[in-house]
Amino acid sequence: MKRIIIHWTAGGYYPTDYEKEHYHFLVDEDGNIHNGKFKPEDNEICKVGKYAAHTGGGNTGSIGVAMCAMAGFKNKNVQGNYPIQKTQFEASMKLCAELADRYNISVTPQTILTHYEFGKKNPQTTSAGKIDIIFIPPYPWVSQDEAGSFIRSKIKWYKQNL
Repeated sequence: MKRIIIHWTAGGYYPTDYEKEHYHFLVDEDGNIHNGKFKPEDNEICKVGKYAAHTGGGNTGSIGVAMCAMAGFKNKNVQGNYPIQKTQFEASMKLCAELADRYNISVTPQTILTHYEFGKKNPQTTSAGKIDIIFIPPYPWVSQDEAGSFIRSKIKWYKQNL
């Protein structure tokens, strides 16, 4: 595996069967980790119906981690009824640190990124224009363009403290 792409599901606080088909790991509002239908290794060579299709144009070699949240999100002032919870966010960052350690993935903007960042770097893909993750409700002072850096700093901290 060469990278981790971090998402929110744009759904409620607990994973649905549909969401489990698209992400390798899902984190609910309480910080519990749910396995998706596919293992990360299924994304080494993506074959229709046999991998987690979480990032249009970027699935091959990518682990998809999603926080179950953000249904109804419009902007930081209209977050919907399911904003990401602090416990959930921190559990997700710890999970990403563990995955980075397990798969020997360094923590860089090229190897651990949000779906939003992937879409910006790859505007020719269907990931262009995705908004996960442009806002982190437990840390509202983090700007849209700093969310990825903030996430990577959290993952580095957890990686150092495993």
